[in-house]
Amino acid sequence: MQGRYSVYSLTTTEKITMGRSRYTITEPDKPHFMTCTVLEWLPVFTRPETVQIVLDCWCYQRKYEDLRLYGYVVLENHLHFIAQAENLNKCVSSFKSFTARKIIDHLQARRVERLLTHLRFFKSAHKVDREYQFWQEGFHAELVFSEAVMREKLEYIHFNPVKRGYVNLPEHWRYSSASNYVGLPGLIDIDSWW
Repeated sequence: MQGRYSVYSLTTTEKITMGRSRYTITEPDKPHFMTCTVLEWLPVFTRPETVQIVLDCWCYQRKYEDLRLYGYVVLENHLHFIAQAENLNKCVSSFKSFTARKIIDHLQARRVERLLTHLRFFKSAHKVDREYQFWQEGFHAELVFSEAVMREKLEYIHFNPVKRGYVNLPEHWRYSSASNYVGLPGLIDIDSWW
């Protein structure tokens, strides 16, 4: 390092990782807390049908891709979840790709032009192979390395709708695994941590 500037070279993998997301899945065989956000924070998950696409995808991945889903919450423009899989990067990538395609198809079929216009307008310039972009680039992934961190992240996920003033109790938010953790039936099965 000379003066205020440092000259170094990044590998191609580092450049791609930095361009897409600052976060990486460091130990795919361990649980990770992740966040996926709709482009420009658009409120797409106010429609039960769009949330169902997300839930159905997680169910499929649990059954056929050995995804372990420990907890989740879907809010109007983003979602948080804790998951683990042998190839978690691939699972998250296929999750984002599949849900984006299905949700855009749903919006087109329902002629939801305002959202589609935004998804087209705010699309990243390098996305030349498609008309729309649904998810923001990358995803925020944090390793859940202990029981204490798992409890902290599950509490954060489940109390998110309470903090926003949407419900009084976490288990009252329909699009969350909070009810699964208090012994009530949830919308989908999860891999309960305890």
